[in-house]
Parts: sequence; C-alpha cells; structure tokens
Amino acid sequence: MNENVTIREIQPGDNAKLATIIRSVLAEFNANKPGTVYFDPTTDDLHALFRVQQSAYFVVEEAGNIIGGAGVYPTDALPVGYCELVKIYLLPQARGKGIGKALMEKCFETAKLLGYTGMYLESMPELKTAVGLYERCGFTHLQGPLGNSGHFGCDIWMVKTLA
Repeated sequence: MNENVTIREIQPGDNAKLATIIRSVLAEFNANKPGTVYFDPTTDDLHALFRVQQSAYFVVEEAGNIIGGAGVYPTDALPVGYCELVKIYLLPQARGKGIGKALMEKCFETAKLLGYTGMYLESMPELKTAVGLYERCGFTHLQGPLGNSGHFGCDIWMVKTLA
C-alpha cells in the first residue's frame, strides 16, 4: 500500500458511496443475484448496521476517495467465539496493490481485540479472485454454511482461526 491509502472506521456520510461500490463490484462479476448483499437492505445503511456491539466496519480511502471497505460482524448462530468477515469489496483500481490484504489484516486484528477466536466468511464462485486471497490469508473451505447470514446466494463457506 502506498502512503495515499488510509483505513478508517465508517462514518454516516460513507453509506451511499459504499453501497454503490458493493453493488458495482457484484455486478462487475455477474454476482448481483438474490440472496446476496446486492439485495440486502442493510447495504444502504452500513453505518447503522455496524453500530451493533462486537462489530466494526472499515473504509479504505486513496487520496481522499473511498475505494472499498470490509467489516467484522457477530452474525447470528455462529459458533461461540466466531465472527463473520463481511462486505469486503474493492473498486478495480484498488485491486492487486495489497490493499485487500491490509484491510483483512485490520479486520483480523480488530476481531481479536473484540475477543473473537475464529472468523467465518461466505462467498461465491464468481468472486474467485477474492476466494484466492482468502485462501492465502489462512481461510479453509467448509462443506456448508455456519450461522444465519440470510445470504442464500452464497455457496462458498470458509473459516479461519485467529491466532
């Protein structure tokens, strides 16, 4: 990452830009289907969603422009000690620069500070580049979903132990 890139906590004024980024990335990869965050109404007010205890959402800016984000969320019915890595999306110009990895590491650190010992995520085959990044960052595949995210359009499930 270069010095023009910063990672910060979400602010109320970030909602519209983040919703646009999330939906544009899903559309870019033909993953804008039912049962995903594309149609999730919480996507339009992430700041409110991440006011829940034991959650956090981070925004990535480059030269003052929002280029992506990711969060940690206590998804219902996950195993004790687990959170979910959620809504990790980057604009095309942010990819391949180590920004996604840095953003995930910020989420790992925050999850540990919040007391979590494991992290879960859901994805789709359409997002194979992201799945490769998850694998390189220590996530392993599961045979089925954990918890109750409500995102039935996802059919890749992964977990990581937070050391």
